[in-house]
Amino acid sequence: MSNRAHRFHAPMIVYFDAIRRAGSVREAARRLNVASSAVNRQLLKLEDELGTPLFDRLPSGLKLTHAGATFARHAIEVLQDAERVRSELEAMQGLRSGHLEIAAVEALTSGLLPDVLLQLRERHPRITVGVSVLGSAAISAAVIGGDADMGIAFGVDRTSDLRQMSHSRLPLGATMRPDHPLAGNKSLTLAMCLSHSLILPKADLSIRQQLQRALGKLPQGAVETSSVELAKQLTMRGLGISFQTRIGIEDEIERGELVHIPIARPAYLQADLGIYVRSARNPPIAVHALVDLLNAALARCATVAGEAEPAAPYHPPEGPS
Repeated sequence: MSNRAHRFHAPMIVYFDAIRRAGSVREAARRLNVASSAVNRQLLKLEDELGTPLFDRLPSGLKLTHAGATFARHAIEVLQDAERVRSELEAMQGLRSGHLEIAAVEALTSGLLPDVLLQLRERHPRITVGVSVLGSAAISAAVIGGDADMGIAFGVDRTSDLRQMSHSRLPLGATMRPDHPLAGNKSLTLAMCLSHSLILPKADLSIRQQLQRALGKLPQGAVETSSVELAKQLTMRGLGISFQTRIGIEDEIERGELVHIPIARPAYLQADLGIYVRSARNPPIAVHALVDLLNAALARCATVAGEAEPAAPYHPPEGPS
């Protein structure tokens, strides 16, 4: 959250939110670059005004009480709305500035997200960005909890707390070295892959769940990992076949170091990649700018993949540009 947005509101709300994020008064003070005594004084003042403790003081740190969790939802909305209003006011002046906190899956960090962030900087140099790399479930929690302005994830369960701003369906395929015995096929069945050594995603990943739905029980993999980068490196070293979309391995495919072959049977498998914000929030203009760039990049991925469904059209709300 921008420091300038924080100035729109009383220190009590700002300091409370910082304590909630940091888990301690001392760490919150360090992040805010103010004295711990000042942060603690504002917290005590807020609790006194509300007439209830907002945190349980535990040896391991501060934990929100039920009242604190209720107030946290209010604080998140207030501070995020302040950032949106500030960015809109500056946009009216032609400044196009703001700050974005993004939570994204690891697969995006190899090529797609760096390219998109470079374009964002070239077009809107006053927008600053923070990026956290998380699993899809953690991304949902970060967006709902206000720790991220937007999340980009595969296979997110839709809830009333999340608003999907865009989505793409990308072919899920088998990835292998070009000298692998199956590398010459235009498409594969899962049964064909099972006779070879496999590098499988961990059970909590959406791709693993898709494979299990299509096949039933999967054999034990040579390695099971939640890291796209590790799966890629192991595949390049010839340890086995891994399963993913083309996102995250685009450069290796282009250089001829890996091949990506769609899974055609028992059915063509696809992975849903969505862009999400919190339902209760009207996102700041910077979010809309990034969504436009991401959709264009995903459309290019869809063209290369051949069978992918491009990002669903996104129409930002009318307003200053």
